[in-house]
Amino acid sequence: MLELTVVFADLTGSTGVFESLGNAKATQAITRLTQWIGEVCKARDGRVVKNLGDGVLMVFTKNLSAIEAVTEMQRVHQDRIRNWPEQLKMRLQVGMARGDIVEQDGDCFGDAVNVASRLSDLSGPEQILATDSVIRELGYDSMVRFRCLGAMDIRGRSEACVVHRIEWQSDIMSAFLTQPASLTPLPVATPAAPPATIRLSWLDSYAVYTSDRLPIFLGRDKASQFVVQDPRVSRWHSKISWRAGKYYLEDVSSYGTWVRFSDNPVIVALRRQECLLLQEGEIALGASFDDFTAPIVSFNFDAACLGANGSNFSGAAD
Repeated sequence: MLELTVVFADLTGSTGVFESLGNAKATQAITRLTQWIGEVCKARDGRVVKNLGDGVLMVFTKNLSAIEAVTEMQRVHQDRIRNWPEQLKMRLQVGMARGDIVEQDGDCFGDAVNVASRLSDLSGPEQILATDSVIRELGYDSMVRFRCLGAMDIRGRSEACVVHRIEWQSDIMSAFLTQPASLTPLPVATPAAPPATIRLSWLDSYAVYTSDRLPIFLGRDKASQFVVQDPRVSRWHSKISWRAGKYYLEDVSSYGTWVRFSDNPVIVALRRQECLLLQEGEIALGASFDDFTAPIVSFNFDAACLGANGSNFSGAAD
C-alpha cells in the first residue's frame, strides 16, 4: 500500500450548462475543463486516476504538491469564469484526504478515497475541504492557511472526521476570521441538550430556530425559512448552518452578504464564502451597511453555544 493524498475535484452547475448549451456543446465544455484539471495535476507531479463525468479523481505522493495543485485550479478557474454569463459558470468544489491506498487495475481504493469523495460533495462552490491528515502533513512552518470546521459525520464512516477548509482566496485572509490553529487532534463534539437557539428579526418579522432545525435559508423566495422581501435579496440568499457546536453563515447569492458583530467594528464581506457567527450582530443582504436602505437582519443566540472562552473562532495556520 502507498500513502497518498487523494483529491476529488468536481464542477458544480453543469446542469444549467446543459440546459443553456445543449448536450453536445456542454459535454465539450466540461471535457475541456476536466482535461485542464488533469494537466494542472500532472504539472504538480500528481496522477489522474479517472474522470467521473464532471469530476476528476487524482492522487499525489507529495501532500504539499496536492494543495498547490488544487489552489492553482481554484485561482485560475475563478479568474477564467469571472465574466462568463451566470448560467454558464461552473465552479470547482474539492475534497482532499491522505492515507494508505490500494491500487488495482488502474483504480484506487481505501478510506482516503471514500472520504475525499464525501468531502467534495460536502464542500461548497470554490471551496477546498481537507481532512486532519492532510493538514498534519504540512508541519508548523507551512504557509498554507486553513480554518478548522470541527468534526463532521461522513456518510459510510462510524467515526466523525475533523475537517479543515483551505483558504486560497487572498481577500478573505483576515485576522478577524482566523487565529493560529493547534495541530493536536480535536475532540468530537457531542450534541448539546437542549439544542442551541438562534433568533432572527427583520422589520416586523421574527423567528426562532433550534440547532437541530438547521440549516435554514434566508431569501426572497417564499420557500425560504426566513423570508426577506427586497429586490436586492436573491431567492436563496444565504444559509445558516450548525456544525461542531458553532453557527456558520454562507453567502449563496448574486450580490453578496455583509456581517457585523455588536462588539466589533469590522465588517465581513462574503461572496460565495462563509464565516462564523460571533455572539450577536447584523446581516446585510444584497447591499452593504453603507446603504441605509439595505435589508438588515439582526441575529442573536444562546451564550451556551459559544466556546468556554466566549469566542467562536476556528483555526487557521499562518
